[in-house]
Amino acid sequence: MFSAKQKAQKMLSKAGITINGPADFDMQVHNEKLYQRVLIGGSLALGEAYMEGWWDVKNLDQFFHKILSSNISSKFNFTLPALQTFLKNSLLNLETKSRSFKVGQQHYDIGNDVYEAMLDKRLVYTCGYWPDTQNLNEAQEAKLDLVCRKIGIKPGQSVLDIGCGWGSFLKFAAEKYQAKGTGVTVSKEQVKLGQALCKDLPVELLLQDYRDLQGQFDHIISLGMFEHVGVKNYRTYMQKAHDLLSDDGLFLLHTIGTDVPMKFVDPWVEKYIFPNSILPAPSQITKAAEGLFVIEDWHNFGADYDKTLMAWFHNFDSAWPKLKDKYGETFYRMWKYYLLSFAGSFRARNLQLWQIVLSKKGVVGGYRSVR
Repeated sequence: MFSAKQKAQKMLSKAGITINGPADFDMQVHNEKLYQRVLIGGSLALGEAYMEGWWDVKNLDQFFHKILSSNISSKFNFTLPALQTFLKNSLLNLETKSRSFKVGQQHYDIGNDVYEAMLDKRLVYTCGYWPDTQNLNEAQEAKLDLVCRKIGIKPGQSVLDIGCGWGSFLKFAAEKYQAKGTGVTVSKEQVKLGQALCKDLPVELLLQDYRDLQGQFDHIISLGMFEHVGVKNYRTYMQKAHDLLSDDGLFLLHTIGTDVPMKFVDPWVEKYIFPNSILPAPSQITKAAEGLFVIEDWHNFGADYDKTLMAWFHNFDSAWPKLKDKYGETFYRMWKYYLLSFAGSFRARNLQLWQIVLSKKGVVGGYRSVR
């Protein structure tokens, strides 16, 4: 009969990982109770045990890259936390209007000082675009400009940003393309700082659910918000975007995605990072857009998220001495685990990053892809 430790080592060996081994990606175990805890509790237990200091690894991103590339994480799909998350996602609409503000309160409102330390100078909390760039600031400027060029924005045009964060895109579009902007977010801290950053620009930021939006806009963009919409609301979201977009305008949807529909989000991510969120698959996006939009362009640059997340972690880690008294060691380990596990997942190409350009009636003469 194999012990819990032997089972764990056998499983990890398939990813080339040795318990207490010498490699930078090898798990160093400080509490022998870890093995039984993880075999019962799966990925939730693994993450919580890391937060509590039960184990370490020199390079978490490498550890997760190897784990996810080997597909051994699928062994944890039938743990109790995974089952509970699956049932909750299946039975409930987790992103009703009343629930939509939870992710703002738990994740985006943790403290603007964390994000100011971690992100680029414009506070862009989505994947950078790294071709022909040397650092995070350049990659985010390139991404914002890419979005503007993809939708063909002209001076004086109005742009709606669904999930606007601190207003980084709208500020850029106003400064560089003389656009007028409206943004919505579910984070009160983002609105407060964003309004100050966009002062004296034709930009309005609203603390509001996207379903309550009214009006008409020349273009719509949404960068990293669709992950919080929820499968049961995809059609509602697309219908709302259709209603708000002018007939000859373009809608750019920028979202993390998965190759096949998710049955549930990782229980640790659900509990500690992005509550009530789930990633879309291509089939779910196309189904939601059916009869409402023509898909003009679909651009995948998910590999760039690995570089973005590693840059975020470097910034966060460098700034930690100034943040640690306020946030504490458990928060540091949680945030490190979040950033580096996602970096490993994008490196393994388990997660994708898509920019999708949609029109209501098809671009006359055809859309010319922008890269």
